[in-house]
Amino acid sequence: MFDAFKAKLTEKIRNNAYGILFYGITPPKHNLAPEAVEAVAQKHIERISKLPIDGLVLYDIQDESDRTDVVRPFPFIKTLDPCEYAEEYLEPLAVPRVIYRAVGNYTKTSFAQWLETTKGRLFHAVFVGAASGQQKNPLSLTEAYRLKREINDDLCLGGICIPERHMVKHDEHLRVFRKIDHSCEYFITQCVYNLEASKAFLTDYAAYAKAHHKKVVPIIFTLTPCGSAKTLDFMKWLGISIPQHLEGKLRTSEDILNDSVQLSIDIFKALYDLGKTLGVPVGCNVESVAIRKVEIEASVTLLHHVKKIIDA
Repeated sequence: MFDAFKAKLTEKIRNNAYGILFYGITPPKHNLAPEAVEAVAQKHIERISKLPIDGLVLYDIQDESDRTDVVRPFPFIKTLDPCEYAEEYLEPLAVPRVIYRAVGNYTKTSFAQWLETTKGRLFHAVFVGAASGQQKNPLSLTEAYRLKREINDDLCLGGICIPERHMVKHDEHLRVFRKIDHSCEYFITQCVYNLEASKAFLTDYAAYAKAHHKKVVPIIFTLTPCGSAKTLDFMKWLGISIPQHLEGKLRTSEDILNDSVQLSIDIFKALYDLGKTLGVPVGCNVESVAIRKVEIEASVTLLHHVKKIIDA
């Protein structure tokens, strides 16, 4: 039965389905006792099993402190390996997993060994490169793509897309097509608060595909509720582009969490409608990476609103 769910997600991706819906989480911190990890996993299973999603995204966290000189608002704490967490603790959850792999965390040998374990398993993954050009990693993204093609070319591979970067360099659509050439079959964006950047990217992505007779693949836009000014600071530290007028609105809001959810709903509706107009399959990944109960509940609320937009 679980293989049938995984096959359905693969089919949706490869058939360029509109409205693919993911829910994204980070694994527990690596320094938690086993019983504490079990407790977190049970909460994850209880919550996620009730969600109308196509897949569960599990992030592979890397320290991005060398990307900027600005002090990190929250300390970096290593998390459990997402693949191990999914297999050892989330086994009862009959939802396909989309495992992030920060390739710089691995050597060529260890990455090749991991790819061997994915063979014949209808596996879904997203490869993530270095957080900055200053990072000196044992394995590059290009090498990771080559190993994937050599070892398990049937792995359903996704890539990262950063629409905000398009406003500066105007080439994010070209980056996406280069990654498609490396066998990426779908893309998950960084958290989106800058609607205009995302619309510009989608428009150029569709136009380039039409002009050069290229196939488009699904673009999954990530949405994240923001429950406090400190969370807003952290989002900006991560490089998430928040237009000045929206930042001012959130910082002065009497209910920043509710307002951020409504903003995210409006952003997704606009992008989903634009995707249909352009012929680009748009989906959504709702993140739940906060630990506060109200923010977790807000992510579930946001996901259900997104589902209504997709089903309308």
